[in-house]
Amino acid sequence: MMSLLWKGIKLETSMGSTEFASMVFALIGMSQGVTLLLAKSLLFFCDYERAYYNEYSVGFSGVLFALKVVLNSQAEDYSSVYGILVPTKYAAWAELVLVQMFVPNASFLGHLGGILAGILYMKLKGSYSGSDPVTLAVRGVTRLVTWPLRFLNGMVRSRRRRITGRGRVGRGETGIAGPGIWRCQSCTYDNSGWLSACEMCGSGRARGNGWSLNQGPALSSSNDLPIDELRRRRVERFS
Repeated sequence: MMSLLWKGIKLETSMGSTEFASMVFALIGMSQGVTLLLAKSLLFFCDYERAYYNEYSVGFSGVLFALKVVLNSQAEDYSSVYGILVPTKYAAWAELVLVQMFVPNASFLGHLGGILAGILYMKLKGSYSGSDPVTLAVRGVTRLVTWPLRFLNGMVRSRRRRITGRGRVGRGETGIAGPGIWRCQSCTYDNSGWLSACEMCGSGRARGNGWSLNQGPALSSSNDLPIDELRRRRVERFS
């Protein structure tokens, strides 16, 4: 698990979560498929009494070897594998031999299948431009699973936009901002035609205050609100 954490952080950071997940899914199938082909080949050429694919093995180490190949495929430096200095791109091969020496019961064929799967994955990746089918499938499943969350998020954002107001503030020359809209002469806020009071400052829609589609621009009222009173009403309105 520590090996997966170390390799996963580097690979997922460089390629993104979706592509990393699709790569892991692909390597799981490829490593197991290559291991099965190797077992079939050994049975065919060496004629074992008991086929290797009838033996039991469990673990994620074959995929870890494949991830190691992918991670070090472009490396040009050297790494220390159990105290032995080897080129980093060939570290997986050295680790394959050394692990088998120290842990004889480890699945040599499973580890070898993982290394070959990593090499095959890099070959296929280099010869194919664009998103591979596995990546597209993972993206589709991710969008399907997260659809309820995105739907709720859209509803919350839409409600927030409605709460913040439906009008506009400004002192334009044109009086009609849209059908069914009247402009308050005190604060120049465009209000819905259904409202009888300004949504911004609270001034009533009396004669001489604002205009609508069926009404021309009103004459400026001589008793406009003072600026201090207008500010006080806005604070009370939105506090």
